Amino acid sequence: MNVASSIKESKQFFSFEFFPPKEKKAWDNFTEKAERLADLKPLFASVTYGAGGSSHDNSLDVCGVIKKEMGVDILAHLTCVGASETSIDDFVGRLNDAGVSDILALGGDGRKDDVNNESRFFHAADLVEYVDDKFSDVGIAVAGYPGGHPDSSTIAQDIRYHCDKLSRGSDFTITQLFFDNRQYFDYVSRLEISGFEQPVIPGVLPIQSLGSLRRIMGLCGASIPGDLYCGVEKAFEAGGDEAVMEFGFNFAQQQIAGLLDGGAPGVHIYTLNRASMCERLIGSLKSDGYFI
Repeated sequence: MNVASSIKESKQFFSFEFFPPKEKKAWDNFTEKAERLADLKPLFASVTYGAGGSSHDNSLDVCGVIKKEMGVDILAHLTCVGASETSIDDFVGRLNDAGVSDILALGGDGRKDDVNNESRFFHAADLVEYVDDKFSDVGIAVAGYPGGHPDSSTIAQDIRYHCDKLSRGSDFTITQLFFDNRQYFDYVSRLEISGFEQPVIPGVLPIQSLGSLRRIMGLCGASIPGDLYCGVEKAFEAGGDEAVMEFGFNFAQQQIAGLLDGGAPGVHIYTLNRASMCERLIGSLKSDGYFI
C-alpha cells in the first residue's frame, strides 16, 4: 500500500519531513534522530531532494534507510524544472528499487523563463501529468500554499494553479508551513468550492529557535503573524533559545490540536532533523486523545 492509499484509510495521523545530511560525517547523527522519530510510528516520512546542493544520491540513500531499515513509508521530493524525461524516469526507477512508490511533485528553483532550457517541465503540474501517465502505480502529492505562492499575485490565482495540479493526477496536497489556522481552513474551502476533494495535509513547523525561524521564513517566503513573532522575540530576550523552544512547543501543540479539531485529516511536521521537540509534541497530543 502506498502513502496516498494509507491517507485515505487513516482517520487521524502525523507524518514527518527529513532533509538528507549534506556531509557524510553527519550521517550517524541524522540516523539516530530519524530512528527516534520512526519509533513514534508516523504514517509516512517525506524526504527532500538534496539539502544545500547535496547529491540526489543522498536523498535516495535516506529514502532507502528509512523505508527498509526503519519501516516507515516514504514520500520522496522530486523537482522538475530543467529536468529531462530520462532523469525523471531514472529517479523514479531508483525510488522503486528502494521500495518507494510515492513522490511529492515540485517545480523547483530553476529558471522557468530560461530560453535555453530545452526541458518540457516548467511547473509541478507538468511533472504530475507525466508521472501519472507513465507510472500508474506511483502516488503523487503536490505542495499547497495557504498563504499564497510567492509567484502568484493573488490567492485566487494561486488556487487556480493548484487546481491545475490536482486535475492532472495528484492524490493529495501537503501545505507549506503557516501559523494562522484560518489560512488552512480557508484554503481547503476554496479547493472544495472549486470541485476538488483530495486530502489537504497541513504542514506545521514547530518553532525551535529564533535563528532557525528567521532562516526558514527567509527561504520559503511564508508569513508569520506579527504578534506571534513578537512573542518569539520576547521569549528569546527573556531566556534565549531554551525559552523560545518552550514557547514554540506550546504554540505548536495548540496549532495542531486546532487543526485536528477543525477536521484536518492529519498533520505533516517539519522536523528540521531534530527529534526532541517532535517526541514531546506527539507524546503530549496522544495524552490529550489525539492520534489514537
